[in-house]
Amino acid sequence: MTTRLVELAVRDLGTIDRMSIVFGPGMTALTGETGAGKTMIVGAIDLLLGGRSDAALVRSGAQEALVEGRFEVDGEELVLARVVPRDGRSRAYVNGRMATAAALTEVAEPLVDLHGQHAHQSLLSGRTQREALDRFGAVDLEPLRTARAEVSALTADLASLGGDAGARAREVDLLRFQIAELDTAGLTDADEDERLDAEEDRLAGALDHRDAARAAVELLTDDDGAVDLVGRTFATLDGHGPLEDCAVRLRALQAELGEVAAEVRALGESIEDDPERLAAVRERRQLLREMRRKYGTAPGPDGTAGTGTLEDVIALAKHLAGRLTELERHDERAAELELKLTRARENERRAAADVASARRHSAGPLADAVQNHLAALAMPAARLAVDVGPVDPGDDVTFLLAANPGASPAPLAKVASGGELARAMLALRLVLSAAPPVLVFDEVDAGIGGSAALAVGRALAELGAEHQVLVVTHLPQVAAYADHQVHISKLSTADSTTTSARILEPDDRILEISRMLAGTPDSERVQEAAEELLANSARERGR
Repeated sequence: MTTRLVELAVRDLGTIDRMSIVFGPGMTALTGETGAGKTMIVGAIDLLLGGRSDAALVRSGAQEALVEGRFEVDGEELVLARVVPRDGRSRAYVNGRMATAAALTEVAEPLVDLHGQHAHQSLLSGRTQREALDRFGAVDLEPLRTARAEVSALTADLASLGGDAGARAREVDLLRFQIAELDTAGLTDADEDERLDAEEDRLAGALDHRDAARAAVELLTDDDGAVDLVGRTFATLDGHGPLEDCAVRLRALQAELGEVAAEVRALGESIEDDPERLAAVRERRQLLREMRRKYGTAPGPDGTAGTGTLEDVIALAKHLAGRLTELERHDERAAELELKLTRARENERRAAADVASARRHSAGPLADAVQNHLAALAMPAARLAVDVGPVDPGDDVTFLLAANPGASPAPLAKVASGGELARAMLALRLVLSAAPPVLVFDEVDAGIGGSAALAVGRALAELGAEHQVLVVTHLPQVAAYADHQVHISKLSTADSTTTSARILEPDDRILEISRMLAGTPDSERVQEAAEELLANSARERGR
């Protein structure tokens, strides 16, 4: 078992002052005298599941009640807590962090199911009953899910085409204008603006650039220019051994300066003053700025706005062209989608009919299987029916129970008797494979005894092989089938009443079973009967 309730701690709740119970795996019976407070423990678990809190639950003299549950979930520890104050709203905690009662329920509901008088019974919900029927009948829902997904996708595609002809015509006109404007601009290079910027700088400063080149050449090559001065300096050092290295470097520098002078002269002479080209470049750059302003920040194919670059403008142009093509062939595309949608809806209808048929086919066998268990659980006259709604795929599934002869079947949620409801839930759990890992039964043995009590005990022990089962019981036949037994007792004084819990050792279990059998735990004959009852149940369970 990978998930179980390891420990329950309760403080200042009803007659409980302070109590901590460590639960083992399998089936645990909670026993004790009537009024000792057994159901208060079930109520504490109900609070952990997000159940309704009531300030009246707070122990007299205390300011608040606290319930904590420590769970083991797949090897990890989970701690849930609920605080009920005398004044104000209750508080919930999940692993020490504050949470809403709804969030607490969301975490705890998959872990624990209560069967009895309490609200947290997952099998009372229509959704869970439908899922239970589907599991029992191995109903294949995948074709229906696939068909529904296809219908949803085609409906969305059809809606995206737009159904308003006037709105489409206006959008087409706008798109054609925008595309024509963008086509006229002839945008193909995202880096064009940067290249034009460099060209404009060169053209705008043509005269200055040529003058600078001419002056530089003069400074380098005229008499007493840089080339001449470096050459004379070289001649001064040449032939002087210690300075020979410097002379060699000066010789190289003189050659380099000559090359630079030649390159500057060539570049300067290549620069032309072209006012017409300059005007054209400036006009083009103005057009690019206008395109960036109008289209560079418009939403693109992914719906997000661009950053104002030419790259964004070019991408938007492609998107607008695609959208125009889509709108221009709207009627053709709409007809295609309508045909596909009609076929998809027919597939969905057939898949829904198949699911409904499978559910209706499985409803009777499920009801019969549960009813067979009800007969063994002292409800021989009970009738269970599984109603599947008339509209395909039969999603409206309701479990109906008539507990007594002559009674009309009614939804499980409306069954009045807590004991009958708990036994109906027990029978359902025996038939259905899936259930929360922790099952709590309260009043499951109400109004039964003898062989029926033994049948309830066997059924609970059978569930305990796969789940952790906690059962509040007054019957020794039921308690004897438990793997563990917790005795709940109440001590009253002139000033207060306190409920306590104690895990029973084997010898103590004999005494408690004896008390439950005859109210005389000290009687040797009764103790022998208790030992026999425990031994027989252990043999049946292979212990």
